Amino acid sequence: MPLTPEQQAEITDQRAQSAQTMRATVPGMEQHLYTAHEVLDHGFVRVIDYMGDDAAICQAARVSYGRGTKAVTNDEGLIRYLMRHWHSTPFEMCEIKLHVKLPVFVARQWIRHRTANVNEYSARYSILDREFYIPAPEHVNAQSVINNQGRGEVLQGEEAARVLEILKADSNRCYDNYEAMISDEGQNGLARELARMNLPANIYTQWYWKVDLHNLFHFLRLRADAHAQYEIRVYADMICKIVADWVPAAYGAFEDYRLGGAQLSGRAVDAMRRMLKGEKMDAAKAGMSAGEWREFMGVVEG
Repeated sequence: MPLTPEQQAEITDQRAQSAQTMRATVPGMEQHLYTAHEVLDHGFVRVIDYMGDDAAICQAARVSYGRGTKAVTNDEGLIRYLMRHWHSTPFEMCEIKLHVKLPVFVARQWIRHRTANVNEYSARYSILDREFYIPAPEHVNAQSVINNQGRGEVLQGEEAARVLEILKADSNRCYDNYEAMISDEGQNGLARELARMNLPANIYTQWYWKVDLHNLFHFLRLRADAHAQYEIRVYADMICKIVADWVPAAYGAFEDYRLGGAQLSGRAVDAMRRMLKGEKMDAAKAGMSAGEWREFMGVVEG
């Protein structure tokens, strides 16, 4: 289960408290505060704190001390201009702190985004729970034959069942040995910092992750992409929903220019112009590799 009864009681207590503030607040984010949004089989994302809003981005861009006389439509236009022209600093004025529970192998992908502040649950001091990510049958795929980093067709029938059984059995066997090594039955158990090395990469960990909006958008552009690994993409998708409630104008611009947009190379732009003039193009004419041409045509054809 994503939340223990104790954690849920703590969250309920936190949500019941309120405090007056003179800083900007966002009603949509106030609803997200402390709420655990379930992800995968045991994971979650919840907002611990946030700073700033759409107006803060515009205020920083204009370097003013107040909202001035600018209308909301002006703010939206400015935010779209900033996003369109890659002016990132104003977006750094907004920050968010998340509590995330996720499998270790997902955390190892996530931590590659080195522009955040992270504090992770320590298995040197504490004992990890017996919670493992076991994919649903529809997410048990064969290796892709075209992409070394990707998945191919979903495994079916007995093969899928065999793989799932291996994952479950190995996870529980490793945890049984972990428990046995750290237990104290008349003698000292193995140090937790050593016993943890026997645990599988699908065990769950937790961390607090604080990041500014500019770097969060970079994370989401990569991890909410359709080509990202499913297990991290579902976290990114959940965070996208949260950000849309936090800074709707900024998220709308991000969704349009980054998630829904495409960046073309000089060769791709040249090929596009020639195609618009009626010229039949291929990879050789465009000076592209087969893979680059395939990706370019994916943008052109949708």
